[in-house]
Amino acid sequence: MTVLIVGAGPVGLTTAHELLRRGVEVRVVDAADGPARNSRAAAMHARTIELLDQAGLYDRFDSRATQGAGIAFHVDGVEMARMNARFTTQRTRFNKVWLIDQVITEGLLRDAVTALGGRIEFGVRLTSLTEHPDRVAVSLRRDESNEDESAEFEWLVGCDGGRSTVRSQLDIRLQGDSSETWLIADAELDFATPVEHDRIRWVRADGDSMMIFPLVGERRWRLLDTVDVDHDVDGPEAAEAVAKRFSRKLSRGLGTDVTVNVPTWVSVFTIQQRAVNTMQSSRCFLAGDAAHVHSPASGQGLNTGMQDAVNLAWKLAAVIAGDAPTELLETYSSERVPVGQSLLGSTRMATMLVEMRNTAVDRALPAVFDFLKALPPVFHALEQTFIGGMSALAIAYPTSLLTVPDTNTTRPGPTAGQRLAQVTETDARTPSWTAVLAALRRPGWLLLTGPDGLDPHPLPRFVTSLPVTDLAADHLGLHTDAWLLVRPDGYVSARGNGPTRLDRTLSRLPMHTTAVAAAGRT
Repeated sequence: MTVLIVGAGPVGLTTAHELLRRGVEVRVVDAADGPARNSRAAAMHARTIELLDQAGLYDRFDSRATQGAGIAFHVDGVEMARMNARFTTQRTRFNKVWLIDQVITEGLLRDAVTALGGRIEFGVRLTSLTEHPDRVAVSLRRDESNEDESAEFEWLVGCDGGRSTVRSQLDIRLQGDSSETWLIADAELDFATPVEHDRIRWVRADGDSMMIFPLVGERRWRLLDTVDVDHDVDGPEAAEAVAKRFSRKLSRGLGTDVTVNVPTWVSVFTIQQRAVNTMQSSRCFLAGDAAHVHSPASGQGLNTGMQDAVNLAWKLAAVIAGDAPTELLETYSSERVPVGQSLLGSTRMATMLVEMRNTAVDRALPAVFDFLKALPPVFHALEQTFIGGMSALAIAYPTSLLTVPDTNTTRPGPTAGQRLAQVTETDARTPSWTAVLAALRRPGWLLLTGPDGLDPHPLPRFVTSLPVTDLAADHLGLHTDAWLLVRPDGYVSARGNGPTRLDRTLSRLPMHTTAVAAAGRT
């Protein structure tokens, strides 16, 4: 077997699907006795939606998700402001947020993995691993029979969450801090006055903060609170106490009577804001919560983890196929570690909004919101920073070894290191953009040229060429002898003019990535 994936959550399943659709044999194991019954994550942001479309999975997810409108801020019974989930500073054809339970996400990904011949083994836990220069030796235990199994794999990917066994075995440590203890619950809510079921709500009441998130289902919500949660949450009496607690506080904060029905799930946990300094150890990798853990208030964990999976899978598949050297895999950690660490700052802000407790703050908040709303450009900029940051559309790799810097600042279109598909929903429907987006769904590198194409030496077998016309050519700056070289994850690796520069870049693609960069700078 080629690759062992430890963990069958969204990150592990995305890794498996991306590898399987590139012809790589995988084995997926998970210590749980079966699929998850409760959802940890409930939102999917624009960049993740783009990647699902690239993987050919958009339609099946779109049919199960509902669209989120944004976030509303309430203080002691008054709605102070709304921020809308629309991105004006970053163009995307998916200008939205999906509300979709993690349980549904995992089910759809399991179906996709199974359709490609993959199999998920629950009740199988990793107990140890040993790294060798050419393989990884592991011990697995089947909980049902208590039998141990020894096996060897060429590669191993740890997608086994914040308490990762893989990370522990590799002696890689999460660095950062722990925050307060939080209470989380899923329940049906009834409101005396209608409250739209499409918007996250940040609620202040008597100096305390809460957040509620709409879930799939007309009356279902996720509730987050922080204060006085050092009590037992198990058993029917405790669940009823949780319901009464939230009913009282939400009624005060939203300004209407709220009945929180007995929760279907309640948990108490300590918020972690931590990340690793490396996501690779020889032939082993970490992805998702195994590499970085964030506050659930930010809605970033699942999205960042699935984006990790896509970044790693295409590189691992290229190495396994013999199309790239193992050094290519070093760019996984160098690209994704900064992303995970940068999120610590933004998610810490979201955590502070919930943990903030001070009645003096409540007296100041109305004036703060009134001031911001009186200055629409300022409020809009804040909205785009807050909501747009969660979208992950601005993530780029300008300093990656896979990125060839471009000094032409006047040429339109994405620069090297940025997302290729910076296109609106309307423009994406035009024939020229439809052809480009269809090409992006094929695994492999993509060479985009002007309408007349180029005549370089024969392309490597893992590169597909597409002449681009009309509106897409205008947007991407593809005229005369211009070209764009696009990575399998949809980021621009290099752009330039003329077959000579292109030949220098293409000829070094299968070699060490520093040679690719050097070729672009000559």
